[in-house]
Amino acid sequence: MDIFYTIDEKYLQAVEEFRYGESPKCLQLLNEILATDPSYARAWYLAGQIHYQYLNDYQQAGYCFKTCNELEPTFPDVYEPYIKLLAFLNMDKHLTAVKQQALQMPGVDHAVIWNLLGQYAERHLNLAEARHCYEKAYVKVIVTEQMEEIESSLERVATKQARKAAYQYSLS
Repeated sequence: MDIFYTIDEKYLQAVEEFRYGESPKCLQLLNEILATDPSYARAWYLAGQIHYQYLNDYQQAGYCFKTCNELEPTFPDVYEPYIKLLAFLNMDKHLTAVKQQALQMPGVDHAVIWNLLGQYAERHLNLAEARHCYEKAYVKVIVTEQMEEIESSLERVATKQARKAAYQYSLS
């Protein structure tokens, strides 16, 4: 039986369990942490990850990410999965608010955030907005693989825009 002396030690054990794919054990540790200290923001974050990635419980994941964000808005790790979830659930109003927070937060990878926003706009056929977001992502990117992905996205959007323009008719 493991004995943990502090909440931080218990959290680190939960992180290890998460990394090794032991989500039930991780969730048990997180629930113990949150029962002891409901203001432990990082436990909310990790619980959100489990609910989102493994349990597909999007409502609970959203609650966990939102709680983490409210408790510790300067915690950069929460923004990427939170924005992914909000985009997946088409929660425009929340997405806009969280996006604004994320893009002002040090430590958040702005290229990733702009890329996610571009994907969201593209899925909703807002091609001009998608192009704008991908261009913002391209300016911020520093990883070659991400740069290639964004270039591909820009080409895809340009092709869609050209095809859409080719099929627009006017009645004159």
